[in-house]
Parts: sequence; C-alpha cells; structure tokens
Amino acid sequence: MGRVIQRSALPGILKRLRDQKKKIVFTNGCFDILHAGHVKYLKKARQMGDVLMVGLNSDSSIKRLKGVQRPILPENDRAQILAGLSSVDYVVVFREPDPFKLIRKIRPNFLVKGGDYSSDNIVGAKFVRSCGGAVKTIPLVKNKSSNLIIDTILRRYNRH
Repeated sequence: MGRVIQRSALPGILKRLRDQKKKIVFTNGCFDILHAGHVKYLKKARQMGDVLMVGLNSDSSIKRLKGVQRPILPENDRAQILAGLSSVDYVVVFREPDPFKLIRKIRPNFLVKGGDYSSDNIVGAKFVRSCGGAVKTIPLVKNKSSNLIIDTILRRYNRH
C-alpha cells in the first residue's frame, strides 16, 4: 500500500531501503485527474525497481504550470489517490517549480518520465546519471490525458 510522506521522513526511509539494497525508482507529475494512462505508466515504472517514489506537484506549482483553473483535485486528494495504488510505495508533494531538489535528496537508481519527454530534457537526468543511475522513458497511452477528460466533461455539459 502506498504512503504519503513528508520530505523530512525521506532520510530514514532512504537509509532503510539502501541498507536493504532496494532499487529506487522515482517519477513525478501533476496526476490531476488520475486515468488509465497514469495507472499503466506507474505500473511500468514500478517494474523497473523495488520501490516507486512519486514526486507530486503541489497545487501552487500546477497553477504556475497549467494555469489558474488547475488543478481540478487538490494535492491532498491526489496524493491519497496515488498512495492507494499498489504500484506506488511513497508519495512526496513538492512545491518548487520542478522536482530537482527532491531528486537530489532521493538519488534514485532510476528516474522515469513519460515518452513525451526526451531523456536529455528530463529534470534531474544529468544528476541521476552522475550518481550511476539510469534515466528511462515510458511511452504514453494513446488518447488518455487529464486534458481530454476535462474537455469531454465540458462538452457533455455544454460548457466548452
């Protein structure tokens, strides 16, 4: 079962995982309206190692990235939903514009993002590689996105 943790809990968790020789996978995102594409992506990410840590954009960082109408779901709800997935071990909310500080703190064995990113343009890629880790991308699931879900809702209720 996944767990929502504070950044302050990371040192103890990471020490225990490293002592157990666990391979840590890290990914991040908004996960505003969780959909089948997200679930498949997180399952594939988890299969790359022993533990999946998800960095979750805070509400304020999503507003900066996607505009004032987002997020649809508040960060606490999004964190709890992600933590309920069997593929997710830990969820950590970050407030910065990007997850670089969190990546530096975690030092994952694998840094994973969706296929809409090139591995050279992933935040933290150079750092993870410098620590001996790998950077991977996972193909997106066609026709699955939070934006498409929002557009569908707006069309169906004649608000678009």
